Amino acid sequence: MSLRALYAIALRQFYLMRGSPTRVLPIFAWVAVDIVLWGFISRYLSSVSHGGPDFVATMLGAVLLWDFFSRVMQGVTTAFLEDVWSRNFLNLFASPLSVRAYLGGLVLTSVLASILGLIVMLALATGFFGLDFARYGLLLIPFMLVLFLFGIALGIFACAMVLRLGPASEWLVWPIPALLSPFAGVFYPLSTLPTWMQAIGRTLPPSYVFEGMRGVVAGQGVSTVELGGGLALALLQIALACWLFTRVFQQAIRSGLLARYSAESVA
Repeated sequence: MSLRALYAIALRQFYLMRGSPTRVLPIFAWVAVDIVLWGFISRYLSSVSHGGPDFVATMLGAVLLWDFFSRVMQGVTTAFLEDVWSRNFLNLFASPLSVRAYLGGLVLTSVLASILGLIVMLALATGFFGLDFARYGLLLIPFMLVLFLFGIALGIFACAMVLRLGPASEWLVWPIPALLSPFAGVFYPLSTLPTWMQAIGRTLPPSYVFEGMRGVVAGQGVSTVELGGGLALALLQIALACWLFTRVFQQAIRSGLLARYSAESVA
């Protein structure tokens, strides 16, 4: 994989953002709205619970982690969709660019965008609502790594879906995090869900993250078995997503879909 190709894909996104503030604003605006909204909800619940659980740590912390995952996924898909919207996707592969290098560039772009979003979220949550993530120290790193890897896997899967179904299917991408959140147990333990929902939740790496983080907040320590299971699932799903994107891309070349790729190519 060429490092110059990775750099080129990421540099293109940087130039797009630098030339259009409207592309930069969503990185900060939506995460700020989420943190402010859930911050005040958490503060209110803590004020009426009279010595109950710390809702700022549990609810606002969960929102922050879930938003981080969403930013990672959308960092991949938005970079891909920029090439689709500008009809530039075919031009990229007229150059000696491999699929691996292209996906690597999307991941690098997502890393940079998600770091910016995370800084804004941490600043708001800490400065305005007193959420002290620093006290968990290095414990946060493996949990956020699982969310990051799953976000990458889901982003690549969404790109493969749009590549196969056509640009008109992009509306299917944006609701994915919201559709998964009930199964991932973002705000409640998986044990509260029906059995069939728990089974689906156990296939999602974020469920292991949020179960583990609730244990850490409650002072029960980290379950290495749970965390290891989530990490293994996330790595497996990245491999499957990359394989799926490669297969869809190869099929698009053989069928001529890639050459006909436009807003009207839905099938």
